[in-house]
Amino acid sequence: MADQSKKASQQDAKQAALDYEAAMAATRAKTERLRALRLARDAAAPPPPPKPASRTKKKAATPEKRSAGTLNQWLEQQQKSGRNS
Repeated sequence: MADQSKKASQQDAKQAALDYEAAMAATRAKTERLRALRLARDAAAPPPPPKPASRTKKKAATPEKRSAGTLNQWLEQQQKSGRNS
């Protein structure tokens, strides 16, 4: 009985390997076909040349930065606000 299940699992493994190889062969064939079609299309109508870059670009308005101050000022502010550490 164990011998039959072992044979069955071996047959399943062989069938799975065959299915996998068939799927990979089909994928390779489809890829080759699509590549040939893409290359033929590109050869018939080359892509348009890239657009020239615009000369000036407006920058977004940047908000004004606050003065960072010194570490000592920051520590004093933290103590005044009730921070103990």
